[in-house]
Amino acid sequence: MCGFGGYFGSIRDAEALLARMIAAIAHRGPDEQGKFVAADAGLGHARLSVIGIGDGQQPMSDVSGNLTIAFNGEIFNYLELREGLIAKGRRFRTSSDTEVILHLFDEMGEDCLSLLNGDFALAIWDNRRRRMVLARDRMGVRPLFYTSKDGVLYFASEIKALLKVPGVSAEIDPIALDQIFTLWAPIAPRTAFRNIYELEPASVMIATPGQVTFKRYWQLDYPHRDAPPEFTNEDDAAEELQALLSDAVRLRMRADVPVGSYLSGGLDSSLVSALAAGMTPLQLQTFSVTFDSAEHDESAFQTEMASALCARHRTIACHAGDIAGVFPDVIRFAERPIIRTAPAPLYQLSGLVRQAGLKVVLTGEGADEVFAGYDIFREARVRRFCGRQPASRIRPNLFRRLYPYLPGLQQQSVEYLAAFFGAGNAALDDPLFSHRPRFKTTAAAKIFFSGDLRATLKGYDAAEELVSRLPQAFSHWHPLHQAQYLESRFLLPGYILCSQGDRMAMAHGIEGRFPYLDHRLVEFAAGLPPEMKLKGLVEKHILRKVAGHLLPSAIRERSKQPYRAPEARSFVGAGELDYVRDCLSEANIAAGGLFNTKAVASLHEKCRTQPASGFRDNAAFVGILSTQLWQKNFTGQEAGAARAA
Repeated sequence: MCGFGGYFGSIRDAEALLARMIAAIAHRGPDEQGKFVAADAGLGHARLSVIGIGDGQQPMSDVSGNLTIAFNGEIFNYLELREGLIAKGRRFRTSSDTEVILHLFDEMGEDCLSLLNGDFALAIWDNRRRRMVLARDRMGVRPLFYTSKDGVLYFASEIKALLKVPGVSAEIDPIALDQIFTLWAPIAPRTAFRNIYELEPASVMIATPGQVTFKRYWQLDYPHRDAPPEFTNEDDAAEELQALLSDAVRLRMRADVPVGSYLSGGLDSSLVSALAAGMTPLQLQTFSVTFDSAEHDESAFQTEMASALCARHRTIACHAGDIAGVFPDVIRFAERPIIRTAPAPLYQLSGLVRQAGLKVVLTGEGADEVFAGYDIFREARVRRFCGRQPASRIRPNLFRRLYPYLPGLQQQSVEYLAAFFGAGNAALDDPLFSHRPRFKTTAAAKIFFSGDLRATLKGYDAAEELVSRLPQAFSHWHPLHQAQYLESRFLLPGYILCSQGDRMAMAHGIEGRFPYLDHRLVEFAAGLPPEMKLKGLVEKHILRKVAGHLLPSAIRERSKQPYRAPEARSFVGAGELDYVRDCLSEANIAAGGLFNTKAVASLHEKCRTQPASGFRDNAAFVGILSTQLWQKNFTGQEAGAARAA
């Protein structure tokens, strides 16, 4: 794991620019730094040494000097690929996975990406063909951003590095802000920064003089809803899944340094930790975050699982006010406004891993998307069930079963439940059927947008743009698979892996590894019949079957408790920090031009006096505060009025 930056084109003072770019993202690679400069191309690298510690320095060139790479991430099957290359007569100078990519690219060009099992972003300068090739892993685990200025292409692992380029400045993209306040994240390639873009997952950019082309080398796909299933026997499917998951964990245990594991106390991370514990000759080190509030805390399950694994377990407590204390840093590393506080405890957790002396940690992220674990999948099933009998007063009661951890919902009437979840009045053929309630509830926070911002947006609809990005085959998939695609293709890379994953871990120089996002596992799960994933209202059914004897029954059988953190109430009250009052002051809100000053003042006061705020107010409070922090950090001022997109 590392960070890199570079350019393609003719510039002055290349060495100095690369030094500034890499210094801006030194947290991603605190072990070493390196630079490469050629005519019209340059690469800089900040290294976190995990594999090939003694000889994996970057940027790395091949023997001929024609190919030079800067690489962020890991290729987990590099040993197998290396053996195949040696059998063909290839000779290696290092023990790193980076050199494997160079040899493969020399043989196959960008087609070699289909052979890589890993989480990566890379840039390869191909001197023979005078081209710069950028690529990103299939699921979007590792970030890669780019922009152009005066005919030169610039790229980097984080936008901070691009802001070191003369003439490149930070300015909010109002369309991206609207997308965040609707979909939770910008739709790639758009970012929060105007004219700075994100390379989409599973994509390749090829830059040659005067031309830039893009292509996808992999596509998440599901079978036609009427196609006969590949697996009809659950036992056979579970056996295949266990083999795939075990191998995914085995590959991600490869490192020249110890590998630890996050342990939330839920099914996903517990299963990964159990498999990892059986593969390490050392005592597995596990890490958890705990909360004071009972509705968020899972420490009892964490302790039980750690004990069952005989793990060396460490926890960090997220107390009242801790989220507010680290939130400015969270936004600085996330590089975008967010509407949830969940990244903050993960920022603290990765700091705990670093304090323990580790660089690499396994995580259970991705299992909910791949095996249909989120409440939104169950909710969509109940909504469809209610939609077939819209007059029923019995069916809406099922919504109470979905959210036992939300006591306020248990007290609501059948009429309220049906109206809130859109049961009975939603078009069943709507491509966003599964996600409309979430998008509608989140978008309600846009009531706090200013008149100027609304005028700039001109009625823009983020949800409809999302529809326009759906593949042609989408309409032929089973409804569960449609919902899974929306989560896996957009929210997973746009929010979970970015704001909660890579950016919070790499803020402390920690590499997160995601066994559930092994592309072989993703492809296998996509082909499973929907009922093997969501059986009735039991989520991740096939994964529970695999867990079998590996987990204590209390953990294997517990219902999904989504990872959440305290929100608006983390920032208000007796211990309210000065920056919160400053960011939300009428003067600074007015100077920004993005939000309605009086409405924000009322929201601030409401959150102070009514700590049990609803989703809309929580999302609005966190979104507004994070936007103000974003502007303060990246523009150097409290605000900057949005211009037309």
